[in-house]
Amino acid sequence: MAEIEIRGLSFSYKDHNKSFQALDDITLRIDDGEFICVIGQSGCGKTTLLRLLAGLQLPTAGEIRINGNVVAGPGPNRSIVFQNYTLFPWMTAQENVQFGVKAARKDLSRREITEISDIFLQKVDIWDAADKYPYQLSGGMRQRVAIARALAMDTDILLLDEPFGALDTKIRRELQALLESLWDNGGERKTVVFVTHDINEALRLADRIIYMQPGKIAADIPVDLPRPRNASDSETDGRIKALRRELMVLFYRDGGMEDAYANEI
Repeated sequence: MAEIEIRGLSFSYKDHNKSFQALDDITLRIDDGEFICVIGQSGCGKTTLLRLLAGLQLPTAGEIRINGNVVAGPGPNRSIVFQNYTLFPWMTAQENVQFGVKAARKDLSRREITEISDIFLQKVDIWDAADKYPYQLSGGMRQRVAIARALAMDTDILLLDEPFGALDTKIRRELQALLESLWDNGGERKTVVFVTHDINEALRLADRIIYMQPGKIAADIPVDLPRPRNASDSETDGRIKALRRELMVLFYRDGGMEDAYANEI
């Protein structure tokens, strides 16, 4: 169970006595089990928001609460996937996943940790490379290992920063479907915050789409559509077309159309 409350959140980067306001007075509530997609043009603060949710950075002002508790650092209730596949270079793919499972699920035996890691390496179609080190893997393969690690940790909250951007269309769609199925978890849904710059990906996955302008939330758009959603729906369903038009207007207004067309659903 994980309910997130963001209140008056601001964050500034400081460099050589200069500061840059990355986030400015953001307030947002994410209900337990919601799948939130955060979109917007490059540099609008999406990744900064995710890092604050993860506890990797602390706010300049305001606060984040999870189930009423202030976020003051990383915690075992959250797992995160970055777009630059942060794996331990001295561990094999299998060892990287096992490390994440062991850190998040301390009640498991060594055998159970191995079984779970193997299952998720198979789910992301990387089992054949389980004994390889990150330098021996392509960028897309490394990202699949990072995704397997986050999913295998089985945390209440999943934080994902453009996790499928480096993957080809076929693998991306397969992992979108896998993420949806694991998020639902038999009706006991996890809370997911998924950063993307791709309108179609957001429309496939989200319960709500948070559109950001630099430092601020400009729109909070519900996506009240049945699941699963797929590419054919995006061309035939008038509700999806209307939502896409609404989001494209926002991107066009902010000069970020190159971001809006990144991938297909």
